[in-house]
Formats: sequence, structure tokens, C-alpha cells
Amino acid sequence: MAEKSEPDDQKPPGVVIAYSPAETRQYIGCPGIVILPDGAYVASHSFFGPGSTHNRMRVFRSEDRGETWKHAADIEGQFWSTLFLHNGALYIMGTSEQYGHVVIRRSADEGRTWTEPRDRRTGLLLADGKYHSAPVPVVVHRGRIWRSMEDMHPTVVWGRNFRAFVMSAPADADLLDADNWTASNRLRFDPAWLQGENPGWLEGNIVVTPEDNPVNILRVHAVPGYRKAAVAEISEDGGTISFDPETGFVEFYGGLTKFTIRHDPVTNRYWSLVNKVTNPKNAEFQRNVLALVSSADLRNWSVESIILRHREGEALLQSDKYAFQYVDWQFEGDDIVAASRTAFQDAHNYHDANYLTFHRVPGFRRFLNSARTSP
Repeated sequence: MAEKSEPDDQKPPGVVIAYSPAETRQYIGCPGIVILPDGAYVASHSFFGPGSTHNRMRVFRSEDRGETWKHAADIEGQFWSTLFLHNGALYIMGTSEQYGHVVIRRSADEGRTWTEPRDRRTGLLLADGKYHSAPVPVVVHRGRIWRSMEDMHPTVVWGRNFRAFVMSAPADADLLDADNWTASNRLRFDPAWLQGENPGWLEGNIVVTPEDNPVNILRVHAVPGYRKAAVAEISEDGGTISFDPETGFVEFYGGLTKFTIRHDPVTNRYWSLVNKVTNPKNAEFQRNVLALVSSADLRNWSVESIILRHREGEALLQSDKYAFQYVDWQFEGDDIVAASRTAFQDAHNYHDANYLTFHRVPGFRRFLNSARTSP
């Protein structure tokens, strides 16, 4: 086992779900979290780094609202994946390895055991390219279930060669059967759209707009243009994705790093937990401030509160060891519950996280309008 039940040094904020010491060179990525119908939580993470195989995920369960966690399963042949519930079953969907096939698995026992994607009838959905993803939202809308993906073509340059697309299937279909899924065209980022080093897009969120249309809102890697997200349009049948650079870019605090957007029917607003850049000179290396943001229309975003921060005012370098990043989260009543890929104390650097941590934002709607700022 790469992980210890307790770290040797000072703990990070929140509840430690898993810990992987930096010396193992197996770093924690892909945090995911879901809430089961009986109130139990399931969380997951991958391993990346030179000491890992880049094709393994671990699953954990909590029966006490995140206070304590127990290891439930290891999944070999799973990477860059989303946990989600659908029609009473628990699923995990992503890639088979780093730049592997698109695969999906189902668990009938709340995450303890999982199906094996052996072929097109059992969860092997796409095997014709090099695919990329993250724990991004899965959304049911107009009788279909939707998820974003990217492929890397050619497989030589991170970011610039990611092509965005969406996958969807009838909501009542067998999700393990590849024939039930539709994949859209692949949409490449044009470097002429934004100035920056190695610009590209990735890790898109399927979100339903106020006009009741699904869109794909993507993280945009463009330094120094670090406050952009891209809104790509999706056809009703899921077969086509398109982007207008004149209208498709929006100002978004957390656009440089991975984010999850969800809609809250109580406030009728969209919410996210994002990495707010406070040191623009080193924007690419800053993930030590986690902000709660919201929007009524997906285009005008405001910061409602700073949820986590550590050494915010210091000079930031690539070797900085503190980050709360790739946060996946869910609404639970008046609260938000979240899982973070956290680098802290004895991490290799900010990117190569050594923790999976659990966090609760109690009464998150109380922050609305309390200290609002715009990008």
C-alpha cells in the first residue's frame, strides 16, 4: 500500500481520507464524491506520478457524514474518472489508464465491488484513441445522460492537442452497452483565440443553461489569461459540439484549473468551488486559495466566500507545497460536501498532492451577497 492511515507531519484542513507520502512518488489525483440514498458518502481518487501505474483508483466510504472513512475497493484499469449515481446504481466513468480507452463500471454494493469493462457490452465504450478526462459532472437532461470528454490528437503536446467532445445516452438505457452511447464531433482549441503559453481546453462541465440547453463549460489553459472559461454549444441529439470564440469565452475566477459547476434549485444559481488567483505573476502555480463562486446565468460570476486559504500572500513557485485543487463536491441540504486533491506540508510540490481530504461548507447559501466581488 502506498498510503498510510495517518501522516507523519501536520495535517491539512478538513478530514484526511487518504495519504500518500511524497517519497512513494505516487501522488493523489482525481478526487470524486457522491452521496448514496441512505446518506453514506463514497469518495475516490487515482494515483499519478513516476511511482504509479497511472491506471488505478481507490474507493472509500463514510457512514458518519464524513467524520471517518474506510477503504472500500481498489479498481485496476480505471483513471481520470467520475463517480455518479443513476437509476439507483453507483457508476464510475473515465479512462482505462492515462490516455487510455473510455470505460464505465457499475457497482451493485455501494462501491465495494465493480463490473469489469471487458468489451463493448460490459463497459468498454471507446477504444479508438487516446482519451482524457477528470471527475466532471454527469447530468441527466431531456431524457439523456450527458458527460464531457477529451481526446489527445496527436498525443504529443498537453493542452493544445486536447479535442473536446461530449458523450450521451438515453437515461433509461444500459450504460454499460457502448451501442447506447452517442459521441459528438471532436473540437480542437485554436491557439489564435487567446494569447498565452500552450493554450488549450480540457475537463469540461456539462451544465444546463437558464434557457434549458446543455452546454460544455471548459477549463481554459492560457497564461497569462488565467480567468477564462469556454462555453461550447451542444446539439439537442448530442451529435454536435460547436464554439464561437466571439461569444464563447466568459470571465471566470477558476478558469485556469479544474472546477465543478452545479445548479442549485433553491437559489436558482450555479455554484462552484474554484482556485482564485491572488498572485497573477505566478497564476499557473497558485492553487492555495479555494473560493465559493456563483452565477445566475453562467456568464457573470461572483465570489461569495473564501473557503480555504494557506499562505495566500507569499511568493508562489512551482515548488510550493500547498494546494486545494480539483475539488469535486455535492449539495447536501443546506451544506456543500467536497473532496479535494490536497498538497500540504510534506508534499513534493503544489501539483503532486499527498492527500485526499473531505470538507464541509455549512449553510453555503448564507454567503450569497454577503461579500460579493466580480472578476
